[in-house]
Amino acid sequence: MSIIEKARAKQQQKNLETSVKEAQYSLEKESIKEPIYASPKHELPLDKIGLAERGYLIDNGTRKSIKDEFRKIKRILLNNAFGKAAKTLHHSNLIMVSSAKPNEGKTFVAINLALSIALEQDKTVLLVDADVLRPSVMRELGIEEQLGMIDYLLGKTEHVSDIIYNTDINKLKLIPAGKLHHLSNELLASEKMATLANELANRYPDRIVIFDCPPLIGVTETLVLANLMGQAVIVVEESKTSIVDIQAATEHLNENLALGLVLNKAIRSHKDLYGYYGYGYGYGTKN
Repeated sequence: MSIIEKARAKQQQKNLETSVKEAQYSLEKESIKEPIYASPKHELPLDKIGLAERGYLIDNGTRKSIKDEFRKIKRILLNNAFGKAAKTLHHSNLIMVSSAKPNEGKTFVAINLALSIALEQDKTVLLVDADVLRPSVMRELGIEEQLGMIDYLLGKTEHVSDIIYNTDINKLKLIPAGKLHHLSNELLASEKMATLANELANRYPDRIVIFDCPPLIGVTETLVLANLMGQAVIVVEESKTSIVDIQAATEHLNENLALGLVLNKAIRSHKDLYGYYGYGYGYGTKN
């Protein structure tokens, strides 16, 4: 082979190697996909007019006695969550709201507590619809159902942030219940739920998390949730809830819970839809 032929063959080999490298680089470049980021969720607007008409604590510049009643209640809860009592409570900033039986106003109290705490200057609040049997928080707020807690526990979404929604009230966030599921008890008793509760309790030092739970009597899910909480608010309807019902509802609760009772639907004046008074609080006191 002549010198010219050798040089030509060498150049052809070099061109072939360059083409192969370029093809490999092109394939590698195509295979490197840009990271997929979930599109940010839109802020959920609350039906503030409808809420105010139904007695909820929308901040419209007026002062009613019901607002002061909830201030008294939330002050105790906040002191327990962030004061000296916090050292004696597990997950002191996780608060369950329940009742002995349905229709005693637990959701009304849970939402109003969240709205009241959202007015705090240095605190935020996360309202969780944990009534996985009859969820109603989103409906009460005038919001369509969204992906929620049960969906997360089922693995339908990977990140906790996917089920936390901002609202048009600056310091209020929501976690919906999610779709109904026949294994709700087992899902709430899972290690994944315990991890979720721990994350919600510890991620933000200024946050209160309120769980609107199912009633206590005749339901097993609430006692499962209670084991993850630091505080419990039991709603008692005036002239309806009996002492026997209250005892039955609270006798199996964790003795380490800070336990309080709220007297609900006590008509006090023509100006207020509801009155709240006779609020008691204690630690493991069920008598």
